[in-house]
Amino acid sequence: MAVRLRHGDDDDLDVNHDINVTPFIDVILVLLIIFMVAAPLSTVDVQVDLPAASATPSPRPDKPVFLTIDEQLGVSLGNDKVPRETFAPALEALTRGDKETRIFLRADEEVAYGEIMTVMNMLREAGYLKIALVGLEQAPDSAPPAP
Repeated sequence: MAVRLRHGDDDDLDVNHDINVTPFIDVILVLLIIFMVAAPLSTVDVQVDLPAASATPSPRPDKPVFLTIDEQLGVSLGNDKVPRETFAPALEALTRGDKETRIFLRADEEVAYGEIMTVMNMLREAGYLKIALVGLEQAPDSAPPAP
């Protein structure tokens, strides 16, 4: 509790009911510096084999838009093969220009991760940001596939 001196004739001291926030600000600044130093240390580059997902599947829309990457790295929209050069206009025609349409991306398990990222970048450049990855459902009691 802080005390304020009064200039006057009597010798009584007035009690100051204000909160002294200076120590609080000092503590917050110290914590901020600690977090700023510790945050870059929390990122780790560790090689990991990711497990198979066993999440419950989300409901499927009435007319889903499937984008498929086959084993030969060909791209198909629905059942029609599409050359990569005409990919964006074909997708826009299929979705009628609605960039909010969720695109369901399927890829053969032999397709490299980098190729999937290339196709996802093509989607992003075309303006489609809602992408759902499609996989096989795993039975609840089965073990994930061995690496």
